[in-house]
Amino acid sequence: MVMVGSALLVAVNGIGAGFTESFNKQFSNLAPNILFITNSQQAPGGGGPGGGLGGSGSPPASPKITLNTAVVNRILSLPLVTDVIPNFRGEVTIQSQSETRSDAILSMDPQKLQVIAPTLEFTEGSIISTGPSSMTVATDVANPAGDANPFLVLGRSVKITYSFVDPDTGKQKSESKNFLVTGLMKETGNPTIDNGIVITLQAGNSLLQKSGKYDSLFVIAKTSSYVDTVEQEIRRLYGNNIGITTVKAILKTIQQFTAGISAFLTSIGIVALVVGAVGVITTLYTSVIERTREIGTLKAIGAQDRIILILFLFEALLIGMFGASIGLGTGVGFGYALSSVMKSSGGGSASPPLYLLDGMLKVWFISVGLSVLAGVLPALKASRLLPIEALRTQ
Repeated sequence: MVMVGSALLVAVNGIGAGFTESFNKQFSNLAPNILFITNSQQAPGGGGPGGGLGGSGSPPASPKITLNTAVVNRILSLPLVTDVIPNFRGEVTIQSQSETRSDAILSMDPQKLQVIAPTLEFTEGSIISTGPSSMTVATDVANPAGDANPFLVLGRSVKITYSFVDPDTGKQKSESKNFLVTGLMKETGNPTIDNGIVITLQAGNSLLQKSGKYDSLFVIAKTSSYVDTVEQEIRRLYGNNIGITTVKAILKTIQQFTAGISAFLTSIGIVALVVGAVGVITTLYTSVIERTREIGTLKAIGAQDRIILILFLFEALLIGMFGASIGLGTGVGFGYALSSVMKSSGGGSASPPLYLLDGMLKVWFISVGLSVLAGVLPALKASRLLPIEALRTQ
């Protein structure tokens, strides 16, 4: 049980550390000084970032703020804001040669992509063009998983169609435009970039029938330390009539969630260690009973109580050391096996476990310490046996 408890703790800590490391790497690809602004109303005192359902399950309120050039200029005038990047979004149909797919499209200034994704890199031959018919594509979109041939390639012309309902007639209509693939973006870990197609702001406004009404804004603060101040300033301008989300808030929420899961799993490992300690107590008590005559003989020839005590404590120490050492190795293997199972069962991006030396040493010392503590009572019982009574035992 000492081995099982140690192995479980090591595996849980390794998987948790691996997930945290992967998560931190992904969020390092998001600029920490960015605020995401939408026109969704946010419930007073909290609610979800960007709005959501109101109190008592009521439907979301109609937007009171229209994100347009006036709003962009007003936010841009704030002293701690260095830039505001407006964008349009929509779902479009892309026709490339004889193949057709539906994907998300992001319309913004392509030259500012690296502002919202600092680690963004492009494939060889890519050109960041601001031409009205140019488009930049994420690698995952250009090369869909499971397809032998790429869907989009550099230099190829594609047709993009946007379907919408005409607000005047109520009839279904569509708008189509041909674009040239001028850039391919490498994977960044930023879902905004990795899952979409980027066209210029002017092209998106026309294609998506937005009439200058932006779907969201990327507000760039001077530094990440000013993000909270900028959020307060925007709140003073628009109150809860605007939705604000920050990378810091997202990170904090997910860290709290993962910390709760890790604490729960760690508690299971600790329970297993405690059960292991009970097993040590049982083992040593049995050992005391089976070796009562030997203990009596040792005492009869002059062994002192502390010698008997040390002998049994040393036995408990050996049990803990062997169990903990084997448990560490078993836990490492179990962690990798569990990670592989999670990956093969649907979590294709499951991160490998990460084993930190200080964490493994901590588990080892906890396991050994519990084993020694569990051996105290049996050792005391053995050391207090009277020689005469011990020798009479059959």
